[in-house]
Amino acid sequence: MPVTPNTIIKLALKDAGIIGVGQTPNSEDNNDAFTRLNWMIAQWARKRWLVYVLQTLSKTSTGAQSYTVGPSEDYDISVRPDQVDSAFLRQLNTPPNPIDYQLEILNAREDYNRIALKQLVSFPTWLFYDSAWPVGRIFPWPIPVANIYAVHITVKVVLSEFENLASEIVLPPEYHQALLTNLSVILRDSYDLPPKPVLIQRAKESLNVIKNTNAQIPRLEMPSGLVKPGIYNVYSDQIR
Repeated sequence: MPVTPNTIIKLALKDAGIIGVGQTPNSEDNNDAFTRLNWMIAQWARKRWLVYVLQTLSKTSTGAQSYTVGPSEDYDISVRPDQVDSAFLRQLNTPPNPIDYQLEILNAREDYNRIALKQLVSFPTWLFYDSAWPVGRIFPWPIPVANIYAVHITVKVVLSEFENLASEIVLPPEYHQALLTNLSVILRDSYDLPPKPVLIQRAKESLNVIKNTNAQIPRLEMPSGLVKPGIYNVYSDQIR
C-alpha cells in the first residue's frame, strides 16, 4: 500500500500525543502538519547526507561566459541547486573516447572576483556557481571554446515537496520512519508540548540510518600547492 503524507501525518499526530487511538485529526491540524512536513523536506534537500543520490547535468559550451541552472534553463533541473558538489570538463573532439578533466570549484563570489581576466578563452580549470534564486548561474573559467567542450556539473537530486496529502511518497523505504519521527518531534513543539526524549532519540536514530546509507566520502587529496615534488635519486634512477 502506497505511503502518503496523510499516512505520515496521522501517525505523527498520534506519536506526538496530539490525537488518540481511533481519533481523526481535523482539517486544520492536517493542513498545518502538511505545511510543516514540506518545510522539513525543503531543509533536508540542502543536506548532502540526507539526499540519497547525486545527478550530473551537462551543457555543450557555446562560448558564453556563464550558463543558467534551473527549470527550463541551460542546465534543466526542476529546482535550482544550492551548490555544485563537483564538476568536470569533457573534451568532445576526441572520439570514440572523450576525455574528462576535473574542474576545481570556486566556493565564493569573492574568489571569482579576484580573477583579473574574466573574458579569457582557453582550457577551463575552474568553475564558480552563483546560487542565485530562482535561477543559478555557473561561470567556467577560462571560458571554454564553443562546441569543443561540455561542462558537466554534479548536484544533489531534488527532494521535492509533496503536492497534496494523497501524493505517493516516492523515496527509499528508510525515509518513512525518519519522516514520521522527525515530524512528530516538530509537532510536539508546535503544540507547546514538552519534549519526549524517547521520540527525540528515535528521530535521531532514523536520521543516522539515512546518513550511513547515503554517506559517500571522497578520497582525501592534498592541495597542489602543498605537495612537495619528488627528489631524484641518482643511485636508483627513481623519483621519491
